[in-house]
Amino acid sequence: MTLSMYQASIPVFLRALENLRGILHKAQAHAAAKKIDPSVLLSSRLFPDMHPLTRQVQIVSDTAKFCASRLASIEPPKFPDVETTFDELDARIDKTIAFLKEVAPAQIDGSEERTITLTFPSGSMEMNGMAYLLNLAVPNFYFHVTTAYAILRHNGVEIGKFDYLGRWE
Repeated sequence: MTLSMYQASIPVFLRALENLRGILHKAQAHAAAKKIDPSVLLSSRLFPDMHPLTRQVQIVSDTAKFCASRLASIEPPKFPDVETTFDELDARIDKTIAFLKEVAPAQIDGSEERTITLTFPSGSMEMNGMAYLLNLAVPNFYFHVTTAYAILRHNGVEIGKFDYLGRWE
């Protein structure tokens, strides 16, 4: 059995986004139960030169939507980075999930050799779709999911491995 580009991307992103949503819900409940101002958690970071929780979630969203868009050769939706509450982050995850669910397998499958061009202020980089998915998009996506998890765990939110991984059915 072979693994398609679609199977290696969209379902992976969807599962992790749902798990991240659950983690954020637990964080919101934790803040309420402990009478912690939610902005304390939302602005927390692991180290001063790292992004805060809100930005971690925004990058998770961006990585998933841009990866799907690049692999499918479609225009990504624009989500301004304005979220400052748990409810706003939840809404952003909802929008990201809705977009990913609109992308059909046929739009992504076959993108292994499609040239993906990334543009940065310092220049651009080209790679094929498979290298982009496996060596950049998925690792970057999980880096920021993991960092969001670590920020919340560091701040005492009672979450564990199964909150991160999700349950198997």
